[in-house]
Amino acid sequence: MDNAFQSVQRLKVWQKSMDLVETSYKLSARLPLDERFGLISQIRRAATSVPANIAEGFGRWNAKDFARFAAIASGSLRELETHLIIVQRLGYLDKAAVDSALHLTDDLSRMLYRMRCRVLANIAASEQKSNFRSRTTKQAS
Repeated sequence: MDNAFQSVQRLKVWQKSMDLVETSYKLSARLPLDERFGLISQIRRAATSVPANIAEGFGRWNAKDFARFAAIASGSLRELETHLIIVQRLGYLDKAAVDSALHLTDDLSRMLYRMRCRVLANIAASEQKSNFRSRTTKQAS
């Protein structure tokens, strides 16, 4: 296999989001069964959406799409954070268990933000370079 081949699995942000999926599944398994179509389902869906959107954006091989899907992943992350706070406020899980997952969401949120900013900065730099080349080509003619 070519060493230049990039896999989403190499991204630390994707790896950490997969850790969050595992944590979320373990926490949601501790919820009352009558929540299986409510909070359990919502927690699992939001959690799996984070790495799935990172992977989808990465797989499109387009920086603008990647930035857009990183923003979608960030939205799913905030949704998960909200569900976890609801679980704690309803008394389904203790604060320590939820705080551990919330710490992961905070770390991941910062990682997603930095990654998206880098991608957008690269897009802007590329567009500037392209505009400069276009202007110099027109001036030379």
